[in-house]
Amino acid sequence: MTNLAHILTSTARRQPEAPALRLGDAVLSYAALDEASGRVAGRLHAEGLQAGDRVCVMLPNVLPFAVLYYGVLRAGGVVVPMNPMLKAREVEHYLTDSGATRLFVLGGVADEAGKAAAAAGMPCTVVDPATFLTGLTGPVEHDVAARDDGDPAVILYTSGTTGRPKGAVLTHANVRSNVATVAGRMLDLRPSDVVLGCLPLFHTFGQACALNASVHRGACLVLVPRFEPEAVLDAIERFGVTVFEGVPTMYGALLQHPRAAGIDASTLRMCVSGGAALPVEVLRGFEDTFGCAVLEGYGLSETSPVVTFNHPDRPRKAGSIGTPIEGVEVRLLDPDGAEVEPGEVGEIAVRGPNVMRGYWNLPEATAEAIPDGWLRTGDLARQDEDGYYFIVDRKKDLIIRGGYNVYPREVEEVLYEHPDVAEAAVIGVPHPTHGQEVAAAVALKPGATTTADDLRDYVKERVAAYKYPRQVWLVPELPKGPTGKILKREIAARA
Repeated sequence: MTNLAHILTSTARRQPEAPALRLGDAVLSYAALDEASGRVAGRLHAEGLQAGDRVCVMLPNVLPFAVLYYGVLRAGGVVVPMNPMLKAREVEHYLTDSGATRLFVLGGVADEAGKAAAAAGMPCTVVDPATFLTGLTGPVEHDVAARDDGDPAVILYTSGTTGRPKGAVLTHANVRSNVATVAGRMLDLRPSDVVLGCLPLFHTFGQACALNASVHRGACLVLVPRFEPEAVLDAIERFGVTVFEGVPTMYGALLQHPRAAGIDASTLRMCVSGGAALPVEVLRGFEDTFGCAVLEGYGLSETSPVVTFNHPDRPRKAGSIGTPIEGVEVRLLDPDGAEVEPGEVGEIAVRGPNVMRGYWNLPEATAEAIPDGWLRTGDLARQDEDGYYFIVDRKKDLIIRGGYNVYPREVEEVLYEHPDVAEAAVIGVPHPTHGQEVAAAVALKPGATTTADDLRDYVKERVAAYKYPRQVWLVPELPKGPTGKILKREIAARA
């Protein structure tokens, strides 16, 4: 029962007619999802797929994503999920670096992917979500390929903030252990739950906490192909969503939507935030408006992904990423690798069954990231007296101004307290004498008339003199990645 695909086959046997996936009016039962994935496995084997072969899946949140995901796993292959927005040059890197044998791509973006597949010399199958399921012919492969705990299940490519994307190799045991904990102890998912899947399934958060967790427990996953506040609010009301999962910018966008105060969100029993620090003001505003608690967690691609969470059966602390999930250990380390004292800031190091096997074909990068069995995350945090962790910032985002450490998140929290601020990002920009200067890019709420000078003065009154942003500029919106996470590297480039 090692192969991750068993979470689907087990649930399909238990509740075949229950809805597994819903996209608008289209519904796929667990029996139908199981059968379709079996046909994919049969087709892949007929085409010569061998155990361990990598298969790239370049699709948004549509029904065929799940069918292909479990079909590849069922056949003994390794899934390499890819963002459909990638360009030919980027796609070619994923294909050649992973050594993939084939690519499945959404019809609307097939031109870019097709060029890359041709250059890499591999077959490219164009997927039309409207006809893919009816076009699946051939025998159903009922068996699930035997795989070992340490065999790769998924290769997730990192965002490449410090160079070319690296493939984090997650084993069947990595993903299975994390999904079991997330679906059970963390979310307590039940067959009656309706989970809203607006997080990209090609990304670790949506894949583990929405798709795999829902399938593991037999819940229904409602797909939204692309995050749009109006579509999400409609889905919550129409389908009686009980669990919503999102990144901070999604919570901010929903909170600011004109319909937010008027929708019926009474079915919501839990909201989960991850991917970045959720500003406390946004958290409080969302909870007041939607009447549902938001529980923050923390994780990354290399940890399958969840590391810590504000567990439902324990007191919650606003602004905290909670405590480690079952079986996972966390330490905070100084630059020399020694543990810091309670209350001090250190780099998060993680050890547990969720930590990746390593980076694909990069032994030196793997040894640097996991030198002693503990994964160095690059994230800075502190721990309070109750054992709760609080993210301070990314190690690489730390601003050193005239010898003083400035943590951008602290300044961002103050900016979010201003009633006119919709989004804010604080970065360091080069300075001839101080080394770095504090700067902030801010997007205002619709109709707001606050000026950059007003915002600078607002923060200046509330933080130490070396912390407030000397440079503030207003922008229509902040640049974001595929999950909605604010991309500070692009802001820095513009600055």
